[in-house]
Amino acid sequence: MGEVKSQYDIFRQKVHIIIYGTSTKAGRLFDLILLGLILLSVVLVMMETVNSFDLKYHFELVTLEWIITIFFTVEYILRIISIDKPWKYIFSFYGIIDLLAIMPMYLSIFFLGTSIFSVVRSLRLLRLFKILNHPQFTNQSVQLKQAINASRGKIVVFIYFVLIITIIIGSLMYIVEGKESGFTSIPASIYWTIVTLTTVGYGDISPVTPLGQFIASFVMILGYGIIAVPTGIVTAEIAKNSQKPTTSGHTPCEGCGAEDYPTDANYCPRCGHKF
Repeated sequence: MGEVKSQYDIFRQKVHIIIYGTSTKAGRLFDLILLGLILLSVVLVMMETVNSFDLKYHFELVTLEWIITIFFTVEYILRIISIDKPWKYIFSFYGIIDLLAIMPMYLSIFFLGTSIFSVVRSLRLLRLFKILNHPQFTNQSVQLKQAINASRGKIVVFIYFVLIITIIIGSLMYIVEGKESGFTSIPASIYWTIVTLTTVGYGDISPVTPLGQFIASFVMILGYGIIAVPTGIVTAEIAKNSQKPTTSGHTPCEGCGAEDYPTDANYCPRCGHKF
């Protein structure tokens, strides 16, 4: 005879299905509402920094922030009580972010100005990947992760090379321009080199001598090539992995990521995508 569940156990089970059940209709609806409230909260925090808007709607902003904070607090508690190992969630990445998301408003009771840190709730938008738990998205994310891991060594070597270039050019500009032109030290010159290489160009430091301007022109042109190299490395690995056969001998279906289909199949048996 099976063990009779208490009302509390039934409640925990239902809450777990809603909060953690991404494959259920109720679970997806809950996640969409949660993401909507996170977005609203981030917008409210940003609008609070606009003085004219804050002066006119301060009470409404604070009221909405407290409503959202209470919702997040109840959600956080329900997440803890609805799983068998609460500590696993509390000390997980999402658990820590969820706690940080509700703390600022409570701290604002004792310390003024801490409510602005509610913008940390934007990190909760990472839960979007949980909602998009579709084989197609999963397959694409796996390919991107594999490409980045395969490119890691090349990118590290490239960054090391760029670092050497910035030190050399920065030191050269310090000698050519000198303190009179704003290149007060080698670190300041390296800062100018990085800003110029990345084509940002703040303009707070600029060369005035003909030789310095020639070097600056060379650095600007070099910057375009430097920006393109990491993108090209990762793109090449993505293209290589997309053509690579899987362990099953098949290229994953572009529609759903399936690999277990007959060799002579013209359509995916899972999603109907044409090969």
